[in-house]
Amino acid sequence: MATVTRAPFRGLVAFSLTELRVQLHESTSIVTSMIVQVVLLVFVAILARDLLPVALFGAILFSMFALGQRVQNEAAFVRIDHKLNELYLAGPLAPEAYFFGMSLGVLGAYLAPIGILVLITYAIAGISLTTAVVLLATATGVWLFASSFGYFVSSLFRDMRTIWPYASIFYSMFGVLPPVFYPLGYWPAPLVPVALALPPSAAAALVQSTIGWATLTPWEVAFAATALVLEGLGTFVFAIYWSRRTVREDA
Repeated sequence: MATVTRAPFRGLVAFSLTELRVQLHESTSIVTSMIVQVVLLVFVAILARDLLPVALFGAILFSMFALGQRVQNEAAFVRIDHKLNELYLAGPLAPEAYFFGMSLGVLGAYLAPIGILVLITYAIAGISLTTAVVLLATATGVWLFASSFGYFVSSLFRDMRTIWPYASIFYSMFGVLPPVFYPLGYWPAPLVPVALALPPSAAAALVQSTIGWATLTPWEVAFAATALVLEGLGTFVFAIYWSRRTVREDA
């Protein structure tokens, strides 16, 4: 049996566009992707309006984090229900291009509602240049972590009915319970390092520090930024390794 040799990320652009077209046909999913964020924002606007700027920035970061769940469900659906992954990977498409192309396709499809959320945030809270740069950098780190982690987890399940509840629990627990939609100062002080170690709340803390809602020491800024970079890049590299490991390379 000969071993198929594929150039790294071969077919990435083509598969990204293919996945984007698939995702754009799921208009209901795109529209409903903001339900959790809108509900939480309405509650904040009614019960604690002064916290609305924090909640708006948190909603943007949560939306990027939740894209990991979309990647997880999509990867599992394609593999379990349609078994199309075998068809895709039987050709010249590189395994890492399959994983990353799917992530980029999902991102492209859901940029519209996230963009609307950014515009609303700008209109209500304003976004300075510093905040914009930090928001873009941290949102990228959160997305990279969540999408990579979601793809890896999708490969561990054999039943869609099992993966959906676990996915919802994970992304809701780490995207809502930590200080993402509310200030870091409301989080128990002894557990601040935990919040700064989790990608969504680490990103939120860094953004909150630029809008005056969190006071971070230089050590805390370095810790949160380092954790976000290492976890984002680390899971991305691992997802590349895992995609290559799990695909059948023999032809």
